[in-house]
Order: sequence, then structure tokens, then C-alpha cells
Amino acid sequence: MKYRKLGNTEELLSATGLGCMGMNYAYGEGDDAESIATLHKALDLGINFWDTADMYADGENEKLISQVLVPNRNRIFIATKFGFRKQADGSRKIDGSPAYIKSAVEDSLKRLRTDRIDLYYAHRVDPNVPVEETVGAMADLVKEGKVRYLGLSEASVTSIRKAHAVHPVSALQSEYSLLTRSPEHEILPLMKELQISFVPFSPLARGLVTNTLDLNNLAADDIRRSLPRYQEAYANNNRQLAAGFQEIAAAKGITPAQLALAWVLAQGENIIPIPGTKKRKYLLENAAAVDVELNGSDLADIEVLLKKYPDTGARYSEEMERLTNK
Repeated sequence: MKYRKLGNTEELLSATGLGCMGMNYAYGEGDDAESIATLHKALDLGINFWDTADMYADGENEKLISQVLVPNRNRIFIATKFGFRKQADGSRKIDGSPAYIKSAVEDSLKRLRTDRIDLYYAHRVDPNVPVEETVGAMADLVKEGKVRYLGLSEASVTSIRKAHAVHPVSALQSEYSLLTRSPEHEILPLMKELQISFVPFSPLARGLVTNTLDLNNLAADDIRRSLPRYQEAYANNNRQLAAGFQEIAAAKGITPAQLALAWVLAQGENIIPIPGTKKRKYLLENAAAVDVELNGSDLADIEVLLKKYPDTGARYSEEMERLTNK
């Protein structure tokens, strides 16, 4: 495994982290035994950067991870998130209030069975609470020793600057992949300016670029059923795009997933993607991407393909998109 620094710190994180959400949330039925085996294999591979959140499976994701985290605490840099507060009717609303942060962190610490969270993210910026107040409360957790570093997720340039002025922001997490490139316009330049690590989630476009995704066989509770990009209206375009991507990867003797991750990694040394998986075979495949080198011709071929099939569909519904870039 290769390693990259976290923001303006000396912390070394595996160049590809591990997104744990799908182990028991969002992508159909989980398999706890295989997930635990995958977590152990991550340690064997030197993947020390693990990502979860309190809302994933209503905290059960954190509990699952704790089974491997506890006996290996000093080998793992654990990141979790707060902000999607569950309501009495089962719905969720964004809550970035200092009062809620104090309770949320205690709940996460209890589920993870640890005395500290290495990287604590605000899952979304609460439009009803000044981001300075949210980050100020998060900074108090650093002073108390409950949290080591702070992060934001899907935040705007304005919010990032305001937050960073209160306390150093070490990481920003947002969706970024071959099919979701909006961060390139303003976010990526800001990350370099402020020396903040950029942590892309869904770097494989939720499996679409792997050329293995069958939209007709998604589980009933698979989150992709509700996302525009994975609907029939865009299926033909995306099938052809994935097939073309497969051809580029095959010419290099690698898999489409490895090509997609290598592309993300090539966009900057401050970028640490967190591909998610719940199976060891995909973990091994993803980890090998750190050794893939892309040349100018490879990058040009990818751009030509993307321009040939541009109708990929939006990543989120309008309602979900309104929760981002605050």
C-alpha cells in the first residue's frame, strides 16, 4: 500500500481508504461474516483509513466496525460523521447545532467502543446553523480529546473557508469520480490552497464504471433505485460508456475499477478516495489500483470516451442535491 498525508498534518493514510457504508446499509442485504473478513483483509493490505457514519444502518455500521476496530485500535484511522438526525416519524433532518453534536459524538464513541474518533465530519452543513458555530462545537471536541481532526462533507467553498478560519479543516468528503466532476471547478483548487485532503466517496460511480452493474438485479432496498443516474432513461448511454471503459482497462491489463481509481488518484496527491465494498475480492482489486500508472495517452482516451457518452444522468434527485454545497 502507498500512503498520503492527511491535510497539513503528519498523519499517513492509505492512498485508498475503505468506505464501510455498504456493509450493512444502502446496497442490499449485508453479510456480517464477510464484512468482518473484509475489514481484517484491509488491515493485512495496509488499508488504515476506514470511513463510516452514525446514520448508516442507524448506528449498526459503527457497531459492526467496532468488532475489528477495538482489538486493532492503533492500526486504524477511523472516520465517522454526524448530522442526519433521525426524527420521530423516521425521517431525517440536518442538525449541526452544538447541542446535538455533543450527544452525537458520545453515541458514536459508544458504538465504536473507543475513546477517540480520528476524523469527525459534519455530514452536511446545516443551513439553519452558522457553520462557524458547528465547527466551533467540533473544535471543543478536539480540546476534550474525543476527536483528533475535523472534516466537512459536501460543503461549499464559502462554508469551507468560514469553517477553516475557526479551526483547521483536515479533510473534505464529496462525491468525485469519472462521472461526477463538479469538484474540479472550485473545490479541488481550494483544497490545494488550504492544504486540505480531498476524500472522494463513490469513486467508482456506485459500481457503474466497473462494467459489472446490472440495474435489473438491484435489491429492493438498494439506494441506486432512487438515483437518476441508475434509471432506464440513462441505461443505454451508461452501458456503452462502461463497455468502452472496459476496453481501455483491458488494453492496460487491469480492471475497470482499477482504472477508475487510478484516474481519481492521478488528480492530485492530496486526494484519498474511499471505495466502498463488503467483499474481500473487490477490496483486493481496489487496493491494487495504487500501483497503476496512467500516461497522457490513457487520460486522453478516457476523456474522448466520456465526451462520446455524456448523457450519464444526475447523481442525486433535486431534493437530495439541495442538501449539498451549503
